Amino acid sequence: MITIPRNRRTTVPRNRSTTVPRNRSTTVPRSRIRAFGLRTRLLAAFLLVAVVSAGTTSALTYREARNALLKTTQDTAVATFREQVQQTGFGLPVQGEGLEEVLRDLARKGKPRPWVVFVEYGSLRASSGENPVSTVITPELRRAAQANPYGGFERVVKDGVPYLTIAMPTVFKTGPYSTLRSGLVLYAVMRMTDEQTNVDALLTAARDGALPGLAVALIPGLIAARSVLRPVRELRRAARSMGSGRLDTRIAVRGNDELADLASTFNESAAQLEDSVHELREAEARARRFASDVSHELRTPLAGMLAVTEVLDEDADHLDADTARAVRLVSAETGKLAVLVEDLMEISRFDARAAELNADEVDVAEAIRKTLQNRHWDEDDRVHAELPAGIRARLDPRRFDVVIANLVGNALRHGGAPVTVGLRTGEGPTGTPVLITEVADRGPGIRPESVPYIFDRFYKADAARTRSAGSGLGLAITQENVRLHGGTIRAGNRPDGGAVFTVEIPLHAGEATA
Repeated sequence: MITIPRNRRTTVPRNRSTTVPRNRSTTVPRSRIRAFGLRTRLLAAFLLVAVVSAGTTSALTYREARNALLKTTQDTAVATFREQVQQTGFGLPVQGEGLEEVLRDLARKGKPRPWVVFVEYGSLRASSGENPVSTVITPELRRAAQANPYGGFERVVKDGVPYLTIAMPTVFKTGPYSTLRSGLVLYAVMRMTDEQTNVDALLTAARDGALPGLAVALIPGLIAARSVLRPVRELRRAARSMGSGRLDTRIAVRGNDELADLASTFNESAAQLEDSVHELREAEARARRFASDVSHELRTPLAGMLAVTEVLDEDADHLDADTARAVRLVSAETGKLAVLVEDLMEISRFDARAAELNADEVDVAEAIRKTLQNRHWDEDDRVHAELPAGIRARLDPRRFDVVIANLVGNALRHGGAPVTVGLRTGEGPTGTPVLITEVADRGPGIRPESVPYIFDRFYKADAARTRSAGSGLGLAITQENVRLHGGTIRAGNRPDGGAVFTVEIPLHAGEATA
């Protein structure tokens, strides 16, 4: 009698699944990093946590249920097949006659479903089915049956159909704990389509259970994002309000979390900023009043001093050389002081927002000619004007005269001849028609480090030049007059040498300002 050993575990892993290889190609999707808003990132993070939690729970539940289902089926099949083989007696050598009937009898007794039983003995091959050799039994299972007297089992997927294959070698029992191989191996093949259907149902249930959970998780995600973003929006509105000049803006502090600490910190910083700005404004107002008051108080004595110096200038030729030189020096310095006082008063009016624009439609070329004539620059060979006729614009004639006079005078003092005054029209950045006036010279130009500060008050591009004929406020006053027209002024250097100042004023500046 050939016996089958009992109560020994198989050598092939119980839950291993072997799949017949197919031609497959793996495609790695390419993702593109995109910028998201804070709300989207919060929702994405919340949903990611929900997806990971739901996915992990569903995967673990599915795995345990699947393993329990498959383990029950395969344990039942293996135990039944071992018992049936043990109860069936095979005489050696095995003969082919009547063997198929024995195998069919074994197949009918299969649990939990009928099997297809195959036998291999030397070159003998037989089965309970139509084919004597199975295409599902793998070489790995055959090697396990030959190497281990206790056999084994394996789950195989062939053409999309799952199978459980069991190998059971028969042995001679030569002692209580010893056996001898007979060379006869029986195989049982059982379809596991019902188990696969149940496994698919488990997978569907896990998926269908996770998706509604994710949809429900979106609601607390929206609530959490809103609770986080509300203080952020309030902070943004408060910062924008402070940027527009309302320094008394504050944020309501709610709760005791980090966002509440942020709101408190913002309110403290806003209060300190408001105090600092208030102090700076008061100091600036005092400085403006001081400059305006000093300039106003100096006008009367300076008027008297100018009258006296004019009389002294007339008699300077009749005085001795030293006295005449002193008289002329006093006259020149008094004139500079008078110019400085007038410029300070003009700057004070700009600072106090008291400067007004009295615009009128003028012939721009004619206005520039009058500026040059009034200062006798039209007779100076160092000044050339390129003024096309027919260009009209709404300007304040007095302030435009100051702009041209300051730029030409600055070019004559600090640049090099010839000084060219150009006039043309063009389009501004927004497409509006603008009047473009350029004053260029042939001097050394402006040093690159001085260009950003060229319109600052009392700024000297040449550090070695401690005194000059001007007040140091000419370009600052020019810039203020251009701004009052709604225009811009910029300074730069010509490619072939020399400085160039470009003024752009809307053709209808008076209407825009009004």
